[in-house]
Amino acid sequence: MSDRITAADTLVAAPPAAGSSHVDAGDAGYSKDLKSRHINMIAIGGAIGTGLFLGAGGRLAGAGPSLAIAYAVCGVFAFFVVRALGELVLYRPSSGAFVSYAREFMGEKGAFAAGWLYFLNWATTAVADITAAATYAHFWGMFSDIPQWILALIALAVVLTANLISVKYFGEMEFWFAIIKVGALVAFMLIGIFLVVTQHPVDGHTPGFSTITDSGGIFPVGMLPMLLVIQGVVFAYASVELCGVAAGETESPEKIMPTAINSIMWRVGLFYVGSVVLLALLLPYTSYSGDQSPFVTVMDKLGIPGAAGVMNLVVLTAALSSLNSGLYSTGRILRSMALSGSAPKFTGRMNKGQVPYGGILLTAGFGVLGVGLNYVMPGEAFEIVLNFASIGILGTWGMIMLCSLLFWHRSRDGRVTRPSYQLPWAPYTQIVTLAFLATVVFLMWWGGGVGRTTVMCLPLIAAALVGGWFVVRRRVNDLAQEREDA
Repeated sequence: MSDRITAADTLVAAPPAAGSSHVDAGDAGYSKDLKSRHINMIAIGGAIGTGLFLGAGGRLAGAGPSLAIAYAVCGVFAFFVVRALGELVLYRPSSGAFVSYAREFMGEKGAFAAGWLYFLNWATTAVADITAAATYAHFWGMFSDIPQWILALIALAVVLTANLISVKYFGEMEFWFAIIKVGALVAFMLIGIFLVVTQHPVDGHTPGFSTITDSGGIFPVGMLPMLLVIQGVVFAYASVELCGVAAGETESPEKIMPTAINSIMWRVGLFYVGSVVLLALLLPYTSYSGDQSPFVTVMDKLGIPGAAGVMNLVVLTAALSSLNSGLYSTGRILRSMALSGSAPKFTGRMNKGQVPYGGILLTAGFGVLGVGLNYVMPGEAFEIVLNFASIGILGTWGMIMLCSLLFWHRSRDGRVTRPSYQLPWAPYTQIVTLAFLATVVFLMWWGGGVGRTTVMCLPLIAAALVGGWFVVRRRVNDLAQEREDA
């Protein structure tokens, strides 16, 4: 690939948005090929991913029907996060998204921390996605004898190749991925509602509220398991911020973003909460497991020829979609960081298709490490990376809310002007959301096991961020001085 733009180049950044004096060099060089339909479906796809299609099975088995409550609560806070990001996007659209906003409101140190926490999120999520894809592929007999790590490597190679072409191809892929996911969920919910209304037996069980009451009620194993699965539920909403990153490569984000973001709330209620409620009504929670998508489980129990295979193909699509989104977003975030000196220079490079391939390849490189993890411990790979991804997500969401809070304070001082599209009930919304995120971290520790081990790694993550900052701070300051002198 030939480099059109490198981190070392002197760039003419895109002009700042109205009401903003901040200029981010990382916003230059992108095409504006994403249309309204792309952004809307990216927002939908970001709210429907691997965490629902695969993760819901194990969490249903562990917490029972109360999982629907956990999805609802986490969904509210996910909406607050993306609504806060949406306000910042309308204030100043940027492909660097919250990293760019952290740079404006918290300085280069804040941008450095925000960017690498986001990278931790998606680097580990990439591992989770290729693990999920390999797990789904084993459903079919033709792949059952192929080692999981080989299937994971194939999934990574296919999505990486597609992601490097152009943002237009990414947008089209996500558009159709989202269409498939939404269509499948709607079809499943219609079938589920039909089964409940007609009382058609599923694996010898009569669907309805009796399925829940006869299996111990909403909290069959108590309330504690519901609280402990919340960190996994947060992972299910990991991609909701993606539409904020994509806003930097679309025309007229001020018209597109509010509609896309506002629709997230009802999607959460319909697809997440509604799906889990239906799953609980159709089969006892003990019928589900973490080894198989709960949707595939239901279709398999129905005995409809080919139905389980079709649903498994859909959930495989969801895993590949999530991986595609992760490579896309980290590529843009790392480029924003590279041009400020916070990331390796090669992550700032773009190809002829105006794709920041350096950052994408770096994320894919960590995906290769995930292939190794699938080789060493295929059974535990998903749970391990899920917990580390959750830490990255919590950190990213926390940085978004901190930026939103600082933005609100500056608006009170008259230094910035809030757009008409605003996060409601500020600053209380930001404070409550930050408290919720801190509570999730505590629950991860309290639950013991892999979650506690992950939380105990927080000092190491913090030390890595501090050490990394001291490594790059001279280069960051030199580049900042060059921009000022220019």
